[in-house]
Amino acid sequence: MMAKNPPKPAPRRIFQERLKITALPLYFEGFLLVKRSEYQEYKHYWTELRGTTLFFYSDKKSPTYVDKLDLIDLTCLTDQNSTVKNCAKFTLVLPKEEVQLKTENTESGEEWRGFILTVTELSVPQHVSLLPGQVIRLREVLERERKRRIETEQTPSSAVEKKEPTGDYADVLSPMPACFYTVSRKEATEMLEKNPSLGNMILRPGSDSKSYSITIRQEIDMPRIKHYKVMSVGKNYTIELEKPRLKDLL
Repeated sequence: MMAKNPPKPAPRRIFQERLKITALPLYFEGFLLVKRSEYQEYKHYWTELRGTTLFFYSDKKSPTYVDKLDLIDLTCLTDQNSTVKNCAKFTLVLPKEEVQLKTENTESGEEWRGFILTVTELSVPQHVSLLPGQVIRLREVLERERKRRIETEQTPSSAVEKKEPTGDYADVLSPMPACFYTVSRKEATEMLEKNPSLGNMILRPGSDSKSYSITIRQEIDMPRIKHYKVMSVGKNYTIELEKPRLKDLL
């Protein structure tokens, strides 16, 4: 069942900063109580599942994470009996550690289990109690994660690893403009549709991993999303424009 009061997402500006820092798509988020091997007790974090990684934030509005946990090598997820009523508790078993998680209610616990198992096993789990709409979300996430992994495998291994900007020097050190995001065509479309007040253009990697693409949200008669390929020509770049269609000229 779905929680009666699902957590609200982080503010849009924070969402953009986190996306730029992590360079991973957001699949699910909410509060979690986390106990790692080096922790003496549970810590309360606002948590995001991006790709196959959990990012932990001190609060919902913090742009940078304080800890993270890669789940790609997850061995299993085991349920634990909780002494607190309406509280879900489970353990993530990894090769080098076991991490205990607790949720504020059993409903959000089922969602966390569903999303974690979906991205780590690359299949929608059959043994979680979720509503039809939530199962549809899991299937959408599964499709996005499969596509992300394929694109990651196709990226040349010699590519320079993207470093995370720090402090006030983020804009100075970054070789790319502020509108650049490491996202897919579908993710860029979703970002522009969900955040119209934050801008109408996203520069992103091209499908061939060599060029770039621009995704633009236009509002003339009605909102429209368009994609353009950016080609490298010597030391310059050119944008491939679509040939105008007859109906657009009438």
